[in-house]
Amino acid sequence: MDPVRLALIGAGDRGNAYARWALAHPGRARFVAVAEPDPDRRARFSAAHGIDPADQHDDWRALLADGDLAADAVVIATQDAGHADPAVAAAARGLHIMLEKPLAPTPQECVRIVDAVRDAGVMLAVCHVLRYAPYTRLVKHLIDSGAIGDVVSVQHHEPVGFWHQAHSFVRGNWRREDLSSFMLLAKSCHDMDWLQHVVGRDIARVSSFGGLRHFRPENRPAAAADRCLDCAVEPDCPYSAPRLYRDRLARGEHGWPLSVVTPVFTEQALTAALREGPYGRCVYACDNDVVDHQVVAMEFDGGVTASFTMNAFNTGGHRRTRVFGTRGELVCDAVSVTVHDFTTGTATSHDPATAGGADAAGGHGGGDAGLMDAFTAAVATGDPSRILSGPAQTLNSHLATFAAEQARHEGTVVTVARP
Repeated sequence: MDPVRLALIGAGDRGNAYARWALAHPGRARFVAVAEPDPDRRARFSAAHGIDPADQHDDWRALLADGDLAADAVVIATQDAGHADPAVAAAARGLHIMLEKPLAPTPQECVRIVDAVRDAGVMLAVCHVLRYAPYTRLVKHLIDSGAIGDVVSVQHHEPVGFWHQAHSFVRGNWRREDLSSFMLLAKSCHDMDWLQHVVGRDIARVSSFGGLRHFRPENRPAAAADRCLDCAVEPDCPYSAPRLYRDRLARGEHGWPLSVVTPVFTEQALTAALREGPYGRCVYACDNDVVDHQVVAMEFDGGVTASFTMNAFNTGGHRRTRVFGTRGELVCDAVSVTVHDFTTGTATSHDPATAGGADAAGGHGGGDAGLMDAFTAAVATGDPSRILSGPAQTLNSHLATFAAEQARHEGTVVTVARP
């Protein structure tokens, strides 16, 4: 088969992560057009993929209005608030869609996207990459095969990491709800979706608690400056920007998160970025408002329950999960998966064979590659069953996420329902 022809809307960090798979698999997919407002990013992406100047656009509207666009599908990797309009327009044009998570920042826009792709008869794959990781496939297989009997309950923890919280959710693009979305949607919709996937049932009811406890002006040390480069207490601050980014520069780690701070990997360029840009600010002097800790309790169709915890105050690393069944217990953390059998009293370890780290820099444990493999195969063969994160599954987990945030604000139990 000929390679699937893809257009990219949004040539930022996530868009390039997916596009690198195409470069490594030229017989499977190639990017033939790009829409990116930043001229430097647009030029770098176009050069890397050999995109003709006529197919380079500074706006997604121009790309989708191009009558000569020779694409089978579009990858939309814009910021959260910029998902709905290009997705709906791409569906109307008959293009299959791979859409960065979350679907959109509001329940109404999520429904709008899902209705648009269904009406147009095109395929939608939402970038819930954790579903496609070898680790998840193993966990799902063990549960579905009855290795622990019937699932009764799940405990799941996402350790965001102190430095990741500071980078993305205090200083970075996802620090404010009005600029992106609330924390549970921006970061942990992955986890809500993962739980729905491995349990294999829709989420029916939720409650939630949490808030912004630490990264607030009143917790700022008395001698702290507005920027780390000017700060007398910076050497003793766990959230020091110079320490976080300079250490990565010294180690030659030029991917995320350093690539978000500066496109030029020199000490001079990094210092300028920390002096002038958002990533050099004191974590107690930012305009952030998203939570730094949250818990969600949920009930699935059929009565299965789960608890989910995310918080910033840890060293990060792999998500940790315990699945409790009627015949055994599954204990897993993306590196190891162990089945404890109640009948035999044995503990059997399974190798998840993940590819790369569990975070974005590591390709989400092989999930990024797995998603691209599944989506391009679905488009090439016309078989939507290859997509694990289609409209129906994704809409439920998203609506449950919105319902959990409503429950946190209202102090109630909320039933998950389509608006």
